[in-house]
Amino acid sequence: MSGKYATETLEATKSGIARAAEILRAGALVAVPTETVYGLAARADSDDAVARIYEAKGRPSFNPLIVHVASIEQAKKLADFEPEAERLAAEHWPGPLTLVLPRKEGAGLADAVTAGLPTIALRMPDHPVMQALLAEAGVPLAAPSANRSGFISPTSAQHVLASLEGRIDAVVDGGECSAGVESTIVAVRADGSVEELRPGPLDIASGTGGKGGVEAPGQLASHYAPGKPVRLDAKHADSDEFMIGFRDVGGDCSLSAEGNLGEAASRLYACLHLAAASEKPRIAVAPIPEEGIGKAINDRLRRAATPAD
Repeated sequence: MSGKYATETLEATKSGIARAAEILRAGALVAVPTETVYGLAARADSDDAVARIYEAKGRPSFNPLIVHVASIEQAKKLADFEPEAERLAAEHWPGPLTLVLPRKEGAGLADAVTAGLPTIALRMPDHPVMQALLAEAGVPLAAPSANRSGFISPTSAQHVLASLEGRIDAVVDGGECSAGVESTIVAVRADGSVEELRPGPLDIASGTGGKGGVEAPGQLASHYAPGKPVRLDAKHADSDEFMIGFRDVGGDCSLSAEGNLGEAASRLYACLHLAAASEKPRIAVAPIPEEGIGKAINDRLRRAATPAD
């Protein structure tokens, strides 16, 4: 990949998916919908292809990638599964759960996928387009969110093109993503304990925090940024602020007038994209309850509001 060129938009049809798989097998980049957000896919077994992800996104090399697999059997060729990891995969895959597990010797993956760590982040997505693409491509796919690094994640093909047009080969337009926030990431430790590294649609971990440093995607303090100052827990907007409302706090864009946290999660990035594109130089966001998927919403908002170093 060199220079800027037109990004091909593909329909989420059998022929479109076949074309996307052809592009991926050749070592190029395709943005594809999942149930969480759009991912920027490349074959995970190619050093050159994975390097193109980091180049297109401007992603720091120390930030590892999630590898998407078609089945638990494929995942077991890449990582060591202890009983607790097997239980979690059986219970929550396919779905919005990423497991951080010890990387298997001879897994045959690009070194950059794990950013030099002895672990690997694996997910089996629950979206018909991504599932069909994995089956057609025949290889595991590294796929972080399909946006420039640190900026708002995409939940539509239009969001992808706004950020990566001319920097990637193709995008499969599968409509809007249903969950709207990235997967829950948990690490399964050697003693069988489960530690949450990033909150998401599922709330299953017994501990939180991580060992320190970056063990998985989405742990950078400043992330999901709209490029403007963000004020949280706002009950009203100042005159120069784009207001993102929730429940009885109205605004320029409401996450959910009914106070439905699932709807709020699905609309979060769409509202942030609108706020980023507005003429107002600042953003205010209504209070979001710290419960259920609200914890994931607040995690993304806190990172969006944290200034970059």
